Amino acid sequence: MRISELSGVKEIARRANVSIATVDRVLHSRPGVAEKTKSKILGIIDEIKYKPNILAKRLASKRVYKFGILIPNDVKESGYWQAPITGIESALSEFGEFGVELSYFLYDKDDRSSFAEQVEELFKGPIDGIIVAPIFIKESLDLSIRCIEKRIQYVFIDTNILDAKPLSYIGFDLFQSGRVVGNLCNYLLEEEDGVLVVNIAKHEDSLNRLKLRYEGFEAYMKEYKREKSIKKLDFSSASMHSFETRMTKALQNKKTKLIFVTGSHVHLVGQYLKKRNIKDILVIGYEYSTPNLELLIEGYIDFLICQKPIEQGYRAFVALYEHFIAKRKVHKMQFMPIDVVTRENFKYYEY
Repeated sequence: MRISELSGVKEIARRANVSIATVDRVLHSRPGVAEKTKSKILGIIDEIKYKPNILAKRLASKRVYKFGILIPNDVKESGYWQAPITGIESALSEFGEFGVELSYFLYDKDDRSSFAEQVEELFKGPIDGIIVAPIFIKESLDLSIRCIEKRIQYVFIDTNILDAKPLSYIGFDLFQSGRVVGNLCNYLLEEEDGVLVVNIAKHEDSLNRLKLRYEGFEAYMKEYKREKSIKKLDFSSASMHSFETRMTKALQNKKTKLIFVTGSHVHLVGQYLKKRNIKDILVIGYEYSTPNLELLIEGYIDFLICQKPIEQGYRAFVALYEHFIAKRKVHKMQFMPIDVVTRENFKYYEY
């Protein structure tokens, strides 16, 4: 049985119950491995017909690649961005012996100047590849241009930008995620029930992401002739002071049985309902973050649409690894599964 070089080293280590570093020592006849363990590893190599080829040459070259991680710093606020970091570091622990160093450049997701400052810091030193959460569109496009000029590869996670050309995008199919919500609504609502769609865009860069989700949702609802039941409510950073007033007015329509929040700020709607002890309206939103999870547990949010942020980070690291070290082609679009998390299954969701 032949398997790929990348998965082969992992598989050998798993079967032998040793670290990847130990497999590496055996592959390159380096000391420090007990004869019994060495024999076991060699037996597995023969069994799976493993041939290192390019990977072995790369290991022997001792070239160290430097990867930069450019993502938001709100780890304590929501916990969400700790998840891709966990995935990246998990991948590093598996493949780090093969010559990779990480540097983190964390920015304020509400401050575009902070993003630009971290980009400047990133380019001060040598860098081969970058993992980016491109929240700010213009600044991320500027980054992509500089990467092309400097021949630096970059991978987008969580959000894609159509005019950019990353090595790979790892995240949602935004349009299809909206259709998933429409599918849920079709099961949850009676014919006469209404839906309130709440768009909360605290900066303009979020608008396209929310728009694509809504378009997917609307397309599904039109297919089932339910589009007339939809009412929309849009909020920007400038209009958040009137959030409660406008929500109260919108919910005077007693036909509203479900609120669909197109972004990650669904906890704001959950907090509004909790304050008024309203539990007879279903709520659907995005992202498995700490404030959203708390309200899911309390019953003020019913469904969270999630995309495995740990795996996003892991896949992003592997994409750079495959390109630089294994010298293999990387898939341009790596869509994450569109998971529906509820109060009944959240404990089992891999955050």
